[in-house]
Amino acid sequence: MASFFYYLTLVAMAAVVFVLIRGLINMMRGGSGNLSNKLMQLRVLLQFIAVVLIVVVLWITGGGR
Repeated sequence: MASFFYYLTLVAMAAVVFVLIRGLINMMRGGSGNLSNKLMQLRVLLQFIAVVLIVVVLWITGGGR
């Protein structure tokens, strides 16, 4: 079970990086400000999910003891 959450955490972190880069590229190209805002909001949500998953993995595996 812990390995499932571990890999889910990696996927969540990869999604954060993808959305961050996508938003930065949109801003550098002078794209829609609305799209950049939505991407950054999505990034914050994904970061929250990733942090929760990291805490769950640490709790399940007894990390930090």
